Amino acid sequence: MQAWQVHELGEPSEVMRLQDVQAPTPGDGQVLLKVRAANINFPDVLMARGHYQVRPPLPFTPGVEICGETEDGRRVLANPALPYGGFAEYAVADAAALLPAPDSLDDAEAAALHIGYQTGWFGLHRRARLEAGETLLVHAAAGGVGSAAVQLGKAAGATVIGVVGGAEKAAVARELGCDVVVDRKSEDVVAAVKEATGGRGADVVYDPVGGEAYTQSTKVVAFEGRIVVVGFAGGSIPSPALNHALVKNYSILGLHWGLYNTKNPKLVLHCHEQLTELAARGAVKPLVSERVPLGEAAAAVQRVADGVTTGRVVVVPSLANGAAA
Repeated sequence: MQAWQVHELGEPSEVMRLQDVQAPTPGDGQVLLKVRAANINFPDVLMARGHYQVRPPLPFTPGVEICGETEDGRRVLANPALPYGGFAEYAVADAAALLPAPDSLDDAEAAALHIGYQTGWFGLHRRARLEAGETLLVHAAAGGVGSAAVQLGKAAGATVIGVVGGAEKAAVARELGCDVVVDRKSEDVVAAVKEATGGRGADVVYDPVGGEAYTQSTKVVAFEGRIVVVGFAGGSIPSPALNHALVKNYSILGLHWGLYNTKNPKLVLHCHEQLTELAARGAVKPLVSERVPLGEAAAAVQRVADGVTTGRVVVVPSLANGAAA
């Protein structure tokens, strides 16, 4: 089979190589899956650079989220068991963790419903306890993680403010349903959010960016507000001033979705059932901006690394090279 492999750490476009390799052999409790679609996530970038908390042995195949097909023809969602990731024709995954792919979504959309939407659901509902009528601020609202949070926030009855970088991403955020869109490249984020909320600020801030975005969050979070720390796509990990949290009376909530798979797997299944129902009635629908063939995966991962994509970019092995759409 063909699979992308990382033999040394660095930028994805430089260290990912497409190779002919043996199909992986499932271990105890694992199944072999034909990859129908593999969603690109920022952890794939970090893994290639050696900056992720999970560091599979070299060489490894990136790709942490797929829609796959079992030997008996079932469509399932899975997190491949590294080092045999999803940017390949076949991957392996733990049988107990497979989730049924929603019938209302195609392969690429289904692949993108998993990590980003689970993270959004746990962040907004389990950690921040977002309520209808509250104001939600989403950083990187046009990206893969942010777009999921926007849709989930709207489905929960919140007023959603999306922060983006650039006019093209602003247009995407509006299409996603943001009530207010702030372009950080041309506007003062803090001033714009305060104006939009009558000076009150946001009840919940969803931050997958870190760095300056986190600093802005602390300035616009409302009384008894909650900042959900999801990741650091901006590359800089902030050091919170806890005296500031005390004086303004807000909460800083960390979210590591992967822990629920071991700490409370039943909750992951419950979340998937909720997401499947939301997808069935059209309340959420993953924004798939590109579907690329397997041969173009490394370039696509690099685009995600460079922050120039919107929504989700999904690798579809059945597509012929040059057939991206």
